[in-house]
Order: sequence, then C-alpha cells, then structure tokens
Amino acid sequence: MDFTIRPELQALCQRVREFIATEVIPLERLETDQDGLPAEQVATLQQKAREAGLWAPQLPRALGGLELSTPEMCHVFEEAGRSPLGPLALHCAAPDEGNMHLLLRAATPAQKQLYLEPLARGECRSCFAMTEPAPGAGSDPTMLQTRAVKDGERWVINGQKWFTSGAIGARFAIVAAVTDPAVSPRQGTTLFLVDCATPGFEILRAIPTMGGGGQGGHCEIRLQDCIVREEQILGAVGEGFALMQTRLGPARLTHCMRWLGAAQRAVDIACAHARERSAFGKTLAEHQAVQWMLADSLTEMHASRLMVLHAAWKLEQGDQARQETSMCKVFVSETVSRVIDRAIQICGALGISRDLILERLYRDVRAFRIYDGPSEVHRMVIARHLLGDPRKKSR
Repeated sequence: MDFTIRPELQALCQRVREFIATEVIPLERLETDQDGLPAEQVATLQQKAREAGLWAPQLPRALGGLELSTPEMCHVFEEAGRSPLGPLALHCAAPDEGNMHLLLRAATPAQKQLYLEPLARGECRSCFAMTEPAPGAGSDPTMLQTRAVKDGERWVINGQKWFTSGAIGARFAIVAAVTDPAVSPRQGTTLFLVDCATPGFEILRAIPTMGGGGQGGHCEIRLQDCIVREEQILGAVGEGFALMQTRLGPARLTHCMRWLGAAQRAVDIACAHARERSAFGKTLAEHQAVQWMLADSLTEMHASRLMVLHAAWKLEQGDQARQETSMCKVFVSETVSRVIDRAIQICGALGISRDLILERLYRDVRAFRIYDGPSEVHRMVIARHLLGDPRKKSR
C-alpha cells in the first residue's frame, strides 16, 4: 500500500472542508429531527456543490462524478462527514450512494437510463427495502418473508418491510424478495426495481427514532399484490443475496468514512472548549484526565483510518474484503461512539445542550452499531473466518 496523498487529492479535501464549513454547517440549524433539511435548501446546497466541482465523488465522470478510487474516497468522505448534511450536499449519502454503487454493477443499459442516470443527476431519490419486522429478516437476510411470484410476464410481490430509509419522496425502491422458497434464500432471493408510485407499494409510516429521520424518514412499507415487469429484475433471478452483499460491503466502509469525519469534528469541538474553559485554577486542557481522553480518541481514530484505508485498498484490488469490512464496521462504529461520548464529557453541561452538535451526533451514532449489520453479527463473521463455520462441520 502507498499512503501518499497526491497533491490534487489534498487540494480536493481542502476544498471539501471549506465547503462544509462555509456552506453546509450554517444550515444545520434549519434541520428538524424527523424531516431533515427542507427540500428547497437541499436543492440549493447541491447546486452549490456542483458549481464547486464537488458533486458525487464516488461516481464515474460519465455520470457527472469525480471518479475517485475507493481509497481516495476515504479522505473525501471523511471531510464530507464533518456535518450530517455533508454527504447529502455532495450526493454521496446513504441510501442513494449504495444504490448507485449497486446499479453501476448490476443494472442493464435500459435500467441505468431509467433509474441510475436520474439518480446520479440528483433528480430523484431512492431507497433499499430489505429489512423486515419479525419474524422477517433483520440482521439475518436468509429470514426474508417477502415473496415474489411469477405470473406470466410479470411478478407479484407481497410482504412487509421496515427501516427503509428515505422511502418518503423516493422515486423507486430496490426490493429484496424470495422468488424460490424451495431452495436456500442464498439461491432463491431476487432484487426488483420497484417504482414507488406502483399500486400496492404503500408507505405505512415513518418510524420515530432516537436519531434523526433525515430525508424520507425510516419507513415501514407494505407490498400488497405489487406488480412489476420482468425487466424490473436487477441482475438475474436468484442473484439477490449475492447482489446485496455487493452493495452492503462497500456501504459499510463508506459509513465508516463518513462517521470518522463526525468524530474528528467532535474532537475539534472538545479541544477548543478544553483550551478556553478553566476549572480548579487551570484550563481543562491542562488537566491530565482531559489530555488522556483526547489522546485515546486520537489514537483510536488513527487506527480506524488505517483499517478503513486497508479495506478500501483491498476492494480496489477486486477483493471482496468481507472480513476486513466487518472488522472496520465493528471497530470504527464503537470507536466513534467512544470519541463522541468523550467529547461530550469534556464539554460537560454544554456538551448535552443543543448549543453544540455533539448531542445530535451522540444520538445518531448509536444506530451505527446496528445498521448494515450489528457488531455482534460482524464479530460472528470474523470468528467464522478464523475458526470455520461450525454449522458446516456439524453436518
């Protein structure tokens, strides 16, 4: 691995940092917990990002992006993540970023024209409908209950999904459904591109959560006799499980990149407060307890960056890097939680007030240890890589 950051990338990162500081952070006060930033403000912010040459760092130039490599994205996404609105402004926020990644790799030319290109231009939003309420699939996608049954040249989908982020206002959803219940879900699951205006696709509610809902909320959806055409299959019949893994691996890594930016901002806020606030005859920065908290945060963040860069490098070489992305997801999600918690502790009562963004980050980061696979599941994956799968040995 070469850790050299080319001058052009350094300049890009600096431009992103300045854009986040001057254009994005001032708009944080306009957000609401459940609805996010008003649509007109989002449109204005994204137009400014386009004009500044910062649009869609993850997309190829043919689709209007910056065509960065995966390791290069690590640096840019971290700068964007300094604000919860940063990835949205640069058009590299979940779930659209992960969906664009998947469409790039699996969509037909006609599907790219109909779904990917408008999404890449920012003309619409999308969502990814996999997770289901009990007894359906949560952290175990082999428990999918949603079914798609072929009827001539069409497919009829029935099922229920929840925590489908961004569903309100989305133009289309990528829906995971079992198409062959007679075989393992790993071979019998298919992904469908479903227009959200399709009869039978119903948003039941936006689920209230402890963190922000953001654009489109975290939604519960019912699919009741929802009819799609054959050409709306993404990939091929039975390839859904493999495609979900194609999407989720890089998505876990980009979440890590963005959250490291939030953690760095929390440290910066804590450092500034520690230098200014005095207690017991000296500034907080002069107290060893505070110094050690900051040192621990800096050390763990440095280790996190190196882990993310290594996993990104492996992905760039064509490796699936499943173990490495699982390690990153566990370590970075837990590191960022500790870093933000320490920043609040250093800032004291100010830290839990809404005068600072720390309390918002603290609420939002708690979900990071759950979405895209909870820490316990990723630890299981890591251990199986080391020990072998005991389920196979017992047969």
